[in-house]
Amino acid sequence: MKAKTIALAAGMLAAACVHAQGAPDPQNPAASDPNLMGWMQGFPPAADKMVRFGDASFLQFPRTRWSFSHMRELLPTANVWRGDATTHRFASASLDIGALQFTDDKGETITWDDMLARSYTDAILVLHEGKIVYERYFGAGHPQLPHISFSVTKSMVGTLAATLAHEGVIDAAAPVTRYIPELKDTAYGDATVRQVMDMTIGVKYSEDYADPKSDIWSYARAGGMLPSPPGYAGPKTLHAFLLGVKKEGNHGEAFAYKTINTDVLGWILKRATGRSVATLLSERIWQKLGMENDSYFLVDTAGSEFGGGGLNLTLRDMARFGEMMRLDGRFNEQQVIPKAVVDDIRRGGDRVKFAKAAYPDAPGYAAYSYRSMWWVSHEGNRAYDARGIHGQRIYIDPVARMVVVKLSSHPVASNLQHLPLTDRAYRALADHLTRK
Repeated sequence: MKAKTIALAAGMLAAACVHAQGAPDPQNPAASDPNLMGWMQGFPPAADKMVRFGDASFLQFPRTRWSFSHMRELLPTANVWRGDATTHRFASASLDIGALQFTDDKGETITWDDMLARSYTDAILVLHEGKIVYERYFGAGHPQLPHISFSVTKSMVGTLAATLAHEGVIDAAAPVTRYIPELKDTAYGDATVRQVMDMTIGVKYSEDYADPKSDIWSYARAGGMLPSPPGYAGPKTLHAFLLGVKKEGNHGEAFAYKTINTDVLGWILKRATGRSVATLLSERIWQKLGMENDSYFLVDTAGSEFGGGGLNLTLRDMARFGEMMRLDGRFNEQQVIPKAVVDDIRRGGDRVKFAKAAYPDAPGYAAYSYRSMWWVSHEGNRAYDARGIHGQRIYIDPVARMVVVKLSSHPVASNLQHLPLTDRAYRALADHLTRK
């Protein structure tokens, strides 16, 4: 039994794409509806309908269709206070776009509703010219229920960092060790803050969600976001893990997407300001946007926020952040983020460095770059976006004056499984709204 437990812990179910015994076919999204399957229903729930942290079943598809909207019930968190200001209310101009047709990545004609089902949508909202034109919830999704945003979190932290750099609170050209001298003997010992912000760090660290031996799973265990196997003797906090990473390659030469970079950046922000990332996000952004609900970060055993992917928030609050970015940083009758910061993000990063990434041949990636932890397109309407595994998204199209926010529980972590489909849907909707 012990050997079986150790084997399970080593694999950690690899990703949410690992299916529970008796799970529905992942090609049939409707069958995995958490209400239909009965996860965590009843008092207490039946033993075979439980979703737990201790056995890592909360990361097991189709249980993820429930757990992604209930992370606070499974892991420790830090609150992001919305403040006591009056809630900003969006105007509404509802459109029926479910039958909107477009050509998918396989060359077939499908509808917007087809896309929502195939990408395991939990909630989606479309803003056009600041008005809600479309809003839907499925499965465990509800307007008042925060959902994990995974790496959309990175763009929030990157925006904070870019703002503080603009204000001179941090120096983007400075070495990381100016703020965190403890990292002098790690991969970050000769890196700059800007290299961290743009993910051009040479660090030995793998992020393959389908590989149970990938470093991302070791990092998650260190942060307490996965249960540890018996006798675990590895790092027990996010910071302890960061103190052990080594350099691989040179900094500043190529884009390399590594979640740990964002937590280094969060550590820098905390050192420079003396405030937690959750407090900074609340004070600098959340309290100014007129958010509808508090949000929360997953935290490790030392109370440090998982800045690389731990923010949980509601769909409409996600939309408020996206609309603020579309409007040059101005929202709710005030300048929340300096326009210069938004302009810098929109211009994007170094495309040559981005092209050296491990996936330059992936569909659509040749047109992209990365800046302050945002993905920036250099074609078409020059959309830019924040993305998280399993289908989380803030997609901003400045030409169409459109923002799409989406929360999902796709069985496969990799964005390459659903971006080719959803991007085509968003471009078709932008064309539709532009012609309207």
